Amino acid sequence: MIPFPVPALCVLAACVLTACNTALPDMSGEPQVTRTFAEGPPGAAPGTCWGKHTTPAVIETVTQQIMLQPAQVTTEGHVIQPAIYKTETQQRILRERKDTWFQAPCPPQQTPEFIASVQRALAARSLYRGPVTGVMDGPTRAAIRKYQAPQGLDSGILSTAAARKLGLIEVERQE
Repeated sequence: MIPFPVPALCVLAACVLTACNTALPDMSGEPQVTRTFAEGPPGAAPGTCWGKHTTPAVIETVTQQIMLQPAQVTTEGHVIQPAIYKTETQQRILRERKDTWFQAPCPPQQTPEFIASVQRALAARSLYRGPVTGVMDGPTRAAIRKYQAPQGLDSGILSTAAARKLGLIEVERQE
């Protein structure tokens, strides 16, 4: 094995990371906002940004004993041969998996100042108790989830509709 000097390893690592062209994952458990031309919903307007929340399927596993042959019993009540059973296990889908798409502010709009405004707006509603950092971290996403859940969206990705209700994005006037 030929030892590499440390600077060469750093350059190699940087090249590999650049070639991948991926951002570091968000460790909060919430997916990043996606662009429509990557995987937006059908019919999405070009240049809009979308979040996707997937509700997992609910599957029930049922195990039951099925009698194949009843027990043979004498008239006096003595068992000649016990009943024969078979164990059967089946899975049933109680609720299908569901993808919910919703429009979200695009990443260029989500500046540290915008995120700090989100944190302040959620703090004013007693949903966010952390410091105003301007960073979309786990506590901020949890507060967003708490705010959006009563409105039917159980996601830590801020929707455009929620941002409008918080007074952070202008409401389009229809004339």
